[in-house]
Amino acid sequence: LFRSYAALAARVDRIAHVLRRDLKLVPGNRVLLRGANCPTMAAAILAVFKAGCIAVPTMPLLRARELGAIVDKAQVNAVLCAASLRTEIDALRDTLGADCPPVTLFDAPGEPAGDQGTLEALMAHHDAPFPAFETAADDVCLISFTSGTTGIPKGTMHFHRDVLAICDCFPVHTLRSTIDDVFIGTPPLAFTFGLGGLLLFPLRVGAAGVVIEKLTPETLLAAIGEHRATVCFTAPTFYRQMAQLASGFDLSSLSRSVSAGEALPLATRDAWREATGLAMIDGIGATEMLHIFISAAGDAIRPGATGKPVPGYRACILDEDGRQLGPGVIGRLAVKGPTGCRYLADPRQRDYVQDGWNLTGDAYEMDGDGYFYYRSRLDDMIISAGYNIAGVEVEEALLRHPAVAECAVIGRQDEERGQVVEAHVVARSGHAPGEALAAELQAFAKTQIAPYKYPRRVVFRESLPRTETGKLQRFKLRAEAL
Repeated sequence: LFRSYAALAARVDRIAHVLRRDLKLVPGNRVLLRGANCPTMAAAILAVFKAGCIAVPTMPLLRARELGAIVDKAQVNAVLCAASLRTEIDALRDTLGADCPPVTLFDAPGEPAGDQGTLEALMAHHDAPFPAFETAADDVCLISFTSGTTGIPKGTMHFHRDVLAICDCFPVHTLRSTIDDVFIGTPPLAFTFGLGGLLLFPLRVGAAGVVIEKLTPETLLAAIGEHRATVCFTAPTFYRQMAQLASGFDLSSLSRSVSAGEALPLATRDAWREATGLAMIDGIGATEMLHIFISAAGDAIRPGATGKPVPGYRACILDEDGRQLGPGVIGRLAVKGPTGCRYLADPRQRDYVQDGWNLTGDAYEMDGDGYFYYRSRLDDMIISAGYNIAGVEVEEALLRHPAVAECAVIGRQDEERGQVVEAHVVARSGHAPGEALAAELQAFAKTQIAPYKYPRRVVFRESLPRTETGKLQRFKLRAEAL
């Protein structure tokens, strides 16, 4: 816990000294960071930046095989790992042997030291300020890996100027953050949504950020009241669950609720507003773009729309040939601005960046006022009997039914129709999954959306596959359906 900027700065300086003096790293070296949301993880990221090195934050749930792929791809020179997460790092060391980068454990009271001793023991030898290495604006400072919603994660490189750019776009123009704000939320610091929302944005305006290792809907609601948080960052799934519990907690300090990471169903937006009186701030961002680039807040919010391009960014809708489409036509979302996609040694760069536009892989539609409406991921668009059906629209319809806790919609191959809509549903407690409920949901969907869009198959599940950041992994459901 850092109760002041001075305490945080002192910890950052000590870690930077360890990186340069004890671990013998030089500017440009890559440092893999493995830890949950905690003060040391936050300080370590900043220390890597300050030392002129490159931070490679990783998700806490990654296994040794996945970490090994990152070590190889990013050419990692050193590892800082929380003692509580050392098991997979130990397995990685067993696999790589002498080729494994040196490992230093942190938050490790009573733990055996890593290769160099614990981070805390090494920091004890350094108390002088660390002069920041003089980096260039376009030096790489961060390699973030995508969350794997479509398969194999990709490494994305970001410059020092990118980090500053995102701090001067969304939080300034949409959130209108001030020094009096207290930021809180669930996304991991290893996820750029969390890195910005819980660390970089509050620091940029001199505000406070609350990082908590593990949160449930109940504990997040309690923490908002305890810390008098004003800005919350989390995913729609969490907001949906919190809306049912909100009446039992003090949320009087909360003024802005930011949702990103996956599509925001209208039913979730309405439930949160009914429970708290707050209009949810939706946003679309991408690891490739570093943070949110389309959003709206306050009176600018339009129901059903993600929003407009955040000042500093431009967006449009393109057809398959790269031509811009007018209002009311669904096409490929394209965006450009102060940040952009730079994949690390990955041929998929050619698909993402075309003619200066970043193609996010999302199907969107724009209205005549310049608002952008999410329709689906391009690879989630279902073509059934010649109709284009956005799975997210069917999901939104089903989520309005009181029996549905969660759902994911995919296209299942069908000889007659090409594809049929298949809904994977997690039922709420008290509702029995089965043929009767499936028929009820199908009939309900026909009252909410055009009848041809209704799910012809309903599969009940105990849970849905998600990434560590809460994003649905529909590709796993499609693989099961083959």
